[in-house]
Amino acid sequence: MIDFSIQPSKTALLIIDMQNVFVEGSPVSAPEGPQVLQRLNHLAGVCHEVGIQVIYTAHVVRPDHSNIGILGKVIPPVQEGLIDDGSTSARLHAGVQVREGDIVLKKPRYGAFHGTDLELLLRQKGIDTLIIGGIATNVCPETTAREAMVRDFKVLFLSDGTATFGLPDLGFGPVTAQEVQRVTCSVLGFFFGQVLSVDQVLQKLRTCQPPLEQEQEWK
Repeated sequence: MIDFSIQPSKTALLIIDMQNVFVEGSPVSAPEGPQVLQRLNHLAGVCHEVGIQVIYTAHVVRPDHSNIGILGKVIPPVQEGLIDDGSTSARLHAGVQVREGDIVLKKPRYGAFHGTDLELLLRQKGIDTLIIGGIATNVCPETTAREAMVRDFKVLFLSDGTATFGLPDLGFGPVTAQEVQRVTCSVLGFFFGQVLSVDQVLQKLRTCQPPLEQEQEWK
């Protein structure tokens, strides 16, 4: 198993789509959304302390749907305005703690590299390592992790800094959120990078500065 080191000046924390619709209160919200939000807020704060760039993404389309494409056909609620830019459902959750110096990136598709200037931002800053968390594990975070790896970025994917929802029976039987999470993390850890918990990342970050005073496990 790969074990990537973290150099703060060459690392970014990429927090994917912590928007109202995905965090809580909708059919596509992750049941563990609020807990993941808490863990990511803590991790983002530590990343600030050690000089790691924090980037948030929001999955949105234009309100006139001029860039909706086939996404609206595959996911009908998108056609109905679920992630229209500026809508309440598409806004970052009020609990997301965006700080000065953070980057907020709007993306029109699942992956954070597609149709955005993310790669340009990362290359400009000399970043070659991405810590990836967010919602929903097997959709936007996973797509972004795959995009990152094939661009030769080192990927550290957060097993408990991501969450998802279960899938209905589409001819193969229903799939629970726990099953989706387990399989997604297993595939990414085998083919695309290192999968580890938020606490394991925090342990790596403790080698980047004096020991952190806060020792609470964020589980």
